[in-house]
Amino acid sequence: MGDILSAVDDEIKQLTTTLIEQQRQDGSWRFCFENGTFVDAYVIILFRVLNVPDEELIRRLHNRILAAQQPDGCWRLFTDEEEGNLSASVEAYYALLYSGYSQTTDESIVRARRYILSKGGLGKVTNILTKAILAITGQRKWPISISSIPLEIMLFPKYFPINIYDFSGYSRVHLIPMLIMGDKQFSITTAHTPDLSDLYVRGMDAEDPLPRGYQEMQNSIQEGLSRLIGTPRHIHDTATAKAERFMLKRIEADGTLYSYANSTILMIFALLALGYEQHHPLITDALQGLTDMQFRYDGTTTIQNSPSAVWDTALLAYALQEAGIAADHPAIRRAATYLLSRQQDKTADWSIHNSGTTPGGWGFSESNTINPDVDDSTAALRSILSLSYTDPAYLQAWNRGLNWVLSMQNKDGGWPAFEKNTNNQMLTWLAIDGAKSAAIDPSEADLTGRTLEYLGNFAGMDTRHGFIKRGTEWLIGHQEKDGSWYGRWGVCYIYGTWAALTGLAAVGLPPSHDTLQQGRRWLLDIQNPDGGWGESCRSDRLRRYVPLGRALLLKAHGR
Repeated sequence: MGDILSAVDDEIKQLTTTLIEQQRQDGSWRFCFENGTFVDAYVIILFRVLNVPDEELIRRLHNRILAAQQPDGCWRLFTDEEEGNLSASVEAYYALLYSGYSQTTDESIVRARRYILSKGGLGKVTNILTKAILAITGQRKWPISISSIPLEIMLFPKYFPINIYDFSGYSRVHLIPMLIMGDKQFSITTAHTPDLSDLYVRGMDAEDPLPRGYQEMQNSIQEGLSRLIGTPRHIHDTATAKAERFMLKRIEADGTLYSYANSTILMIFALLALGYEQHHPLITDALQGLTDMQFRYDGTTTIQNSPSAVWDTALLAYALQEAGIAADHPAIRRAATYLLSRQQDKTADWSIHNSGTTPGGWGFSESNTINPDVDDSTAALRSILSLSYTDPAYLQAWNRGLNWVLSMQNKDGGWPAFEKNTNNQMLTWLAIDGAKSAAIDPSEADLTGRTLEYLGNFAGMDTRHGFIKRGTEWLIGHQEKDGSWYGRWGVCYIYGTWAALTGLAAVGLPPSHDTLQQGRRWLLDIQNPDGGWGESCRSDRLRRYVPLGRALLLKAHGR
């Protein structure tokens, strides 16, 4: 046993040395927030449509997409998605052709086309962003899930059963640009736009199925429209102007919309739909912001949907302290200085359902100044706590961040990610792939567990505090029958379960409590024979635990 512990200590020392060497001069750590190939595909299409002269980047993105193709011609969203993913494959196929570096006669393109047709063709695509890109570039009609929502929803009051601020912040910044384009039936093509009509098995004009709950939603929308005062033309013009202002007010200093690549791409097309010239500064700034989101590693280039510098820095600064690096070490101080500079001070969309609260959270990416979240905030607070004991500036920041996190508790007792009390189930009726996850921002076990763990272990709170008691009760009430918890922001039941268990233990739930015992038994029951754990992303789709089939072993010198 002693030899094992000695080896572990040696490895920790090596890792801490490596991490300190990788720290940037500004105190941050910056690793790749790797997506699938969808962002790369959208950027290629956007750059070709607008004739952006960045040939090296387009070629690099093309090569990454091509390298991700599977032998049967498909692209996957996750490793064991053995049947492939139709939407991802359509996006990749389209981008490869649009880049000009792949041709319809290439063996890889022939295989991709064969796969897409075998899955029913373009008419079977379910991902709303894929549908939007196809509609924007003239390959299909605008989907009914978008065209059935009038722009006038921008004018519905916040107390109405359906209003734009019932959507989560993430879905809003994607939905509103799409509503603008859907309203105008906007599309843009060039002489080099590939023709995908041969990928429709039943013809290009096949209609999407009506959304589940479509009539109920339409009834609510019609009732809202009936309450608006003015001529239809005036109301529509007012709604259009409000949608435009919504986007413009949420552009970050780097030119991106809400610091997300996907929403920025949609915004650029929406601005074109509104009549902006291609060389308008808002569009050129946004294109530069997208370009700056690229990350190069191992000879590969990708566009990150949202670079993770704040998250990376917060996690690693805390991990180094846990590994024995003192709080006054230069690396920790540099990281803390960086994090202090990224604490947010703007009253933004999060305050719509949380009025009267002083800003104090942190976001995921460096350019993010208006979209803080609970997870990044507790991560940052963990890493600066030790400095708050001796430095008033950090104590003030810590208190402000703590108060913001506490204020974000939902009325049901759990914690959301970005905005509190946005759990309107009617919005999940939209015919949008993943609407239940994207349209709303409800309490989740992983966020609630990690927040309780922070409040218990780092703020000294327990169930004698009313809000801790309510959070604890929410977690106990949302445990699955088998003893696990579903985690929304990771994969998936293992992720939710460890977060819930550590949170409940941190706030004083005794180890003998049935809830902790059931969770412990579940984790032991799913352990792999080699001692590790592994879970498939299929768990998220099926909403039940699906083992990965083999443990994921992370080597110290690996990525």
